[in-house]
Amino acid sequence: MDLKFLENRKIFVTGATGLIGATLIKEILSYNNLNDNKIKIAALIRNLDKAKKIFGKNIENIEFIISDVRELKPQNIGADFVIHCASETASKFFVDKPVETIMLAIGGTKRVLDFAVENSSISFVYLSTMEVYGTPTTDDKIYENTPTNLNTMAVRSSYPEAKRAAESLCAAYFKEYGLSTKVVRLTQTFGEGIAYNDTRVFAEFARCAIEGRDIVLHTKGETKRNYLYVGDAVNAIFTVLEKGKPSEVYNAANEATYCSIYEMAQLVSTKCADGKINVVIKEEQDISKFGYAPVLKMNLSSEKLMKLGWMPKFGLEEMYKKMMPELIL
Repeated sequence: MDLKFLENRKIFVTGATGLIGATLIKEILSYNNLNDNKIKIAALIRNLDKAKKIFGKNIENIEFIISDVRELKPQNIGADFVIHCASETASKFFVDKPVETIMLAIGGTKRVLDFAVENSSISFVYLSTMEVYGTPTTDDKIYENTPTNLNTMAVRSSYPEAKRAAESLCAAYFKEYGLSTKVVRLTQTFGEGIAYNDTRVFAEFARCAIEGRDIVLHTKGETKRNYLYVGDAVNAIFTVLEKGKPSEVYNAANEATYCSIYEMAQLVSTKCADGKINVVIKEEQDISKFGYAPVLKMNLSSEKLMKLGWMPKFGLEEMYKKMMPELIL
């Protein structure tokens, strides 16, 4: 990955021990190992011990700010670029703690925006979500200007509605303070770095393959969406950071991975478990306890992002085969 545009600059990453944040930083560290450490890295974390486990001996090459994102204080550390990754990702949390979900997204994003203004940052990228589009019901392509049908009174809307508000906050900071804010709406993203106990459905399917357990679906698995390899997501973020237009939004998804939950379960059963496990449907009458989003068809278009020169490299089967060996470790 060509990160020459970051040379002799400093980049600040929030959520640095999460999947996306950690992968972003590892990519920069790899680049630095070949280029005389020309890129300075600052990272927002909450737990230094966790950061040490993730970054190992490279820990000395990272400047850490230890704080909850909602308590981040504006300070000028010379951060030329900012990538805001800090976010809750567990669906059950959105349902059980909707107030905290909203305040983390909106309050935390305001803190990071204020931080970027204090640093006169050149470019700011906010990581948003495909969920801002609500619950599409057709296989039609979804573009950045596609309207949403979100129900503001549904408790689980706490997450996508807060993300929408945070996106608007980014646009407001561009208008009022001249901060070059850009938004990346990620589809569901995974790969190396996913925790073994991750509660999301793709991780459960991987655990079933590793442990030799049948995949049990609590619905018919009709929801359809695209997926994205974490390395491709990182490439997309850097592309928008460098080439994206201020106050613009970019979808990031591998369009070729569009499939239903049931189809993904079948892929894992046949391609990753060699047909040794089955896909079993045991429908639950009340699925709200799982925090699942409603049935939807989220067929994101990445056309706008690809016009910047980005292209995904890895499909769904490859994503699983890259992730699973690390889960076993």
